[in-house]
Parts: sequence; C-alpha cells; structure tokens
Amino acid sequence: MLFAADKGDINTIIGGIAPNWGPFGSLGNEAKVMIEVVMAVAILMCLGIAIWGAAKQRIGATALRDTFSAEQGKGLIIAGLTGVFIIGSLGTLFTIVYGMAV
Repeated sequence: MLFAADKGDINTIIGGIAPNWGPFGSLGNEAKVMIEVVMAVAILMCLGIAIWGAAKQRIGATALRDTFSAEQGKGLIIAGLTGVFIIGSLGTLFTIVYGMAV
C-alpha cells in the first residue's frame, strides 16, 4: 500500500506561495512570513468570492429564476478562480521574470 502523504508536511502544501524565490530570497524571515500571510489571505478571499458566486448562481437560477443574478454569479466564480490561479502561480512568474532580468 502506498500513502500519498507519506513524506509531506504543511510546508509542502504552502510551499507554492512561500516567497523564497527570486528577489524575495534575500528577505528576512519576518518579511517572508508576512508575504505568506498576505498571499494566503488573498487566496482565501478569492475562494470565498468563487463560493459566493456559486451560491448566487444556484439561487438565482433555480429559486428566484433571476437570470441576471445567475450571470453575476458566473462572473464571480470566474473572477475568484482566476485570482486563485494568479496568486498560486506568482512564484513561477517571479522566478521567470527575475531570472530573465539577471
């Protein structure tokens, strides 16, 4: 039997948003922790927006039969998930841009 989380810890999960790449590699630990917290809060907010949009779309489409609310919910879902993707890929983007500049 093979366990998927055999050798991991919480650092494996949040390692994608940890700012130890590119120009942030030379910052102190306190600054890195602050950037991690800001990025984690931004991801949670974007996920909240996506969940709110899903609820708005579902309620607008079925209970109220309000097509405007359903379309607005669809836009919130797309905006929230796009925000999560952009914040999650900042490490890769900064590494590429910083590596090209150096």
